[in-house]
Amino acid sequence: MSVRYRVRHTTTYSYDEPVTDSYGSCWLVPRALPWQQVADYRVEVRPDPVDVGEDTDHYGNHATYFQVREPHRELVVEGCGEVVVGVPVVDEEAAATPWERLRPLLEPAADGAWLATDVALESTLVEHAEAARAYAAPSLGRGRPVGDAVAELVHRIHADFEYDRTATTVTSTIGEILEQRAGVCQDFAHLTLACLRSHGLAGRYVSGYLATTPPPGQARLVGADASHAWVSVWLGGDHWLAVDPTNDTAVDERYVTVAWGRDYGDVPPVKGVIFTEAKRSTLRVSVDVAPV
Repeated sequence: MSVRYRVRHTTTYSYDEPVTDSYGSCWLVPRALPWQQVADYRVEVRPDPVDVGEDTDHYGNHATYFQVREPHRELVVEGCGEVVVGVPVVDEEAAATPWERLRPLLEPAADGAWLATDVALESTLVEHAEAARAYAAPSLGRGRPVGDAVAELVHRIHADFEYDRTATTVTSTIGEILEQRAGVCQDFAHLTLACLRSHGLAGRYVSGYLATTPPPGQARLVGADASHAWVSVWLGGDHWLAVDPTNDTAVDERYVTVAWGRDYGDVPPVKGVIFTEAKRSTLRVSVDVAPV
């Protein structure tokens, strides 16, 4: 089955003094994928930028760049449009491969290993901590099918770690996440990747949205959704298994894929540099994912 969603992601920066120049880049347009079609999508910046550019980054993501030179105390960056999402097809034969055979750095001649080498390496936010390797070890028994091993690891992370917005920050390390035993979706995705990569497996950090359903009898709240993050594990060739450790589930038609990379630092929704004498600023984010 496929579902059409209307997505709106609005990021608003406010400053106590005017900003005279603002350079930004954002990853807000969903990817076109075999199970996902982007019907109509746009990125708007207010005030109007003097320069806007669009490009495809190293990982094939749609990136937008902009410069605003009009003095402003508020900057709004909004991605909005429609996307049709189905269920990603998982190659069951690939998922049954023993995990030891899917280590691209140790088996560089394996089919498609070149596609996965970059996301098997350590990255800025996903260090190969020994504690992560030890945590993952019970799930990676000798000869175990990679699909079973990943499913068990995701289940354990969901059971052992508490979802807590106050426990970590955007720069928290793998060691801090393991010590806190708590975090948010970004942290759980980073931890899952650290566990897998430290054993030689390859995995992508995936950013996007998860469509949610309000409790029975309650109205759907516009703008109450949030960005989400999950993991896609290499199964050999061009086969990948997408899993969500925050919710202990495989990715399905509820997940809108925006971008992927080594970790959050490759695909933040919005980042940039400003020129200002402002000493205080606030950030507000509103996300709405509504079935059409």
